[in-house]
This record gives sequence, structure tokens and C-alpha cells, in this order.
Amino acid sequence: MQKTDVFINCPFSADYDERFRAIVFAVLRTGFDPRCAREADDAGENRYEKICRIIEACQYGIHDISKTEPDVTSGLPRFNMPFELGLFLGANKFGGAEQKKKATLVLDVQPYRYQQFLSDIAGQDIRAYEGNVASLIEQVVNWLRQFSSDRLPGGRAVAEEFTVFRTNLPELCRISRLEPEEVTFLDFRRFAVEWIAHTA
Repeated sequence: MQKTDVFINCPFSADYDERFRAIVFAVLRTGFDPRCAREADDAGENRYEKICRIIEACQYGIHDISKTEPDVTSGLPRFNMPFELGLFLGANKFGGAEQKKKATLVLDVQPYRYQQFLSDIAGQDIRAYEGNVASLIEQVVNWLRQFSSDRLPGGRAVAEEFTVFRTNLPELCRISRLEPEEVTFLDFRRFAVEWIAHTA
């Protein structure tokens, strides 16, 4: 299990994309390595097996369970986030000594809202961010800082850096001859790593 790997469990949808990128940036800025199901596109690997492999490798997990509204097409909510949170907590509970070192951050937009749809995790320290990207970054950064021995900026400072990075992203895409909609998780990760190394 890698001590810097952070499993990101969140919605992969257009309306969440800015928040997903904010989490990835915050994880990188604190010296950790973001991992998620988007990191590899291998049609030969079962998605469940891929998620289990990534969870097994990660000491830390960030889980945003905020997307509970029904899908426009199906009329049903998506259950992937609570399911993957359960896998992560299960690995911690029933895994070997290494898996028991896992630490978990659970996020939602409002405090205690989760009790209405996921009451079995009552007692967990759920962090609320009110749907605000800057607040989301603060929660992630301030949580991860406790696991680092480096001198790191606080969440508000990193949120300000993300705002600047976001304005630089179109130019980074242009230099790489990528359209913004073509940017993959790995592209975004590379842009953020390079920007942080030269700017932050």
C-alpha cells in the first residue's frame, strides 16, 4: 500500500467536473498522489476489479457522497459513491495490518444530510462544504496536512492557487495542442504537477 496514494471517490459527471479537478489539485498540492477509476482505460479490466485494486493500493480515501439527486434519464440516483465508500471502509475493517492503516475523509454538501440516505455511517466525522469549490479544497487540504511532515499552505491559500491555475489551464491546453474537452484525468494531473512545480 502506497503511503502517498489517495483514492478519490466522487461523481464523474459534467456538473461535478470542477469539483473533481479541485480535489485532484488539492491532493497534488499537498504532496500526495490522486488515484481514481479514470486513471486507466483498459477494456480488458473489469471496473469493479480496477476499483478494488486502486482501493487496496491507497492508504487514504476521499469520498464525496453529495450527489444524491435522481438521474434525469433513468429517474434513479447513482449509488457508486456509497458503494465505493463501503468497499474502502470494508478494506479497513476486514483487511490485514496494512489495510487497517487506511484513513477516510467523507464529504457532503450539508452537515447531517447523509443521515437521511446513508444512516449506517452515523458516528463518522462527515465534513460539509456547502457545494462551494473553495470550501471543498479547504476540507481536503486541511485533512491531508495532518498526514504530512512537510510545511504546507493552508486550505484557503491552495484554493486561491487553484483559481489561478484554472485561468491558466486553457493556455496549457493550447501549448499541448489539446482542446479543453479532450483533457483526460492524466492530462489534468500532468498540467497540475507542472504548474505547481513552477508556480506554487
